[in-house]
Amino acid sequence: MTPATVPFTVPVRYRLIAVSFSLSMLLYIDRVAISTAKGPITTAFDLDDTSFGWVLSAFALGYALCQTPAGALADRWGARVMLTAVVTVWSLFTGLTGLAWSFGSLLALRFLFGVGEAGAYPTLARAFYSWLPAGERGLAQGINVSGSRIGAALALPAVAWFVTAVGWRQAFVWLGAAGIAWALAWYAWFRDSPAEHPHVSAAELHVIRAGGSAPATTSLHPLRVSSILRSMNMWILMSQYFALNFTFFFCLTWLFPHLQRTYHLEALQTGLLASAPLLGGAVGNWVGGALVDRLYRSGRVVLSRRLPAMLGFVLSATGLLASLAFNDPIAVVLCLTLAVFGADLALPASWALCIDIGRAHTGIVAGTMNMAGNIGAFVTSLAFPYLLLLTGSTSPFFVVGAVLNLASVGLWLGVDPARPVSDSRD
Repeated sequence: MTPATVPFTVPVRYRLIAVSFSLSMLLYIDRVAISTAKGPITTAFDLDDTSFGWVLSAFALGYALCQTPAGALADRWGARVMLTAVVTVWSLFTGLTGLAWSFGSLLALRFLFGVGEAGAYPTLARAFYSWLPAGERGLAQGINVSGSRIGAALALPAVAWFVTAVGWRQAFVWLGAAGIAWALAWYAWFRDSPAEHPHVSAAELHVIRAGGSAPATTSLHPLRVSSILRSMNMWILMSQYFALNFTFFFCLTWLFPHLQRTYHLEALQTGLLASAPLLGGAVGNWVGGALVDRLYRSGRVVLSRRLPAMLGFVLSATGLLASLAFNDPIAVVLCLTLAVFGADLALPASWALCIDIGRAHTGIVAGTMNMAGNIGAFVTSLAFPYLLLLTGSTSPFFVVGAVLNLASVGLWLGVDPARPVSDSRD
């Protein structure tokens, strides 16, 4: 066969990015379903907004608390086994949500659903460390996480329709079944080491190794908590990711019911409007990831991490404050779209930095950052209804979010991607 007739095949590492995109979509379809089903769920269990806030925060708490342990397990067990287990567990509790019989059981199931989802992104970060050259990781993380935004955006109108069509209980059962199918397909296809995958060519393996990836060996020893606590990079990552999730998680959880109640909209119309900021987030991930990789390949490694994140947080703060100037739902949603675009512009740099400083311990480093971020999500779930209850206005919530974003701009000036968490000097 001559070179001219050799069929083109998509490199396996790019297929991995596509698979991670599908996982992110599924992750957030399952996560956002609870918000689209708020009406029938609150009616079934006679819940007010603050009680429903605890339902949302129960997920965020379980998700946050298990990030670091899940990341450590990903480093130890590898992405193939770990991600199969993660998706199976969260899908089981997604389906069981449809069987909830009381407020207490709903809280417990959502907490356990969060525990199940906790290992997804730290495990994918560990897989990217072994499979992707350093110059491809920014865009890869952007594409990966953009799947969550697109999945959530599709879920808001689609799951709202599905809940109306089949009932909220059956809808959760079907979503759980889809997750089990994904987990089985992942285990059959993925290998922890590119060298073990039957479709990775010698040429692709050379590109992966030459680009700074590492063999998929499990960590010989766990990263000490003291090493994490001594790392300034780690504290910066955790603090700015708290702010990022404070902004984003509002659009994932409270924006739908907030728009519906404030502007008296139908469920489908609300879902279409509430999906716009999430699509803005997807674009932010793509732009941020491309900018990270472009700057990295030009040799400006530190700037490749700092610039996208700092620019993103400025835009996010601007969007949140601008939303307070309007009473029209479309104008408000456009401002929040800018806010989420900005927050997600910072996201690929955040995950690329986890790989920079985590290296063989990328799973636990990424999990610890994501833990802090989802403490922000937990706070958001409660801050919005309680600030509204205390002040009678939604404005204080958006001001707090803007202040957190502006503080994060300054934090990124202290980032040093050349200094790993395990380095005793750090």
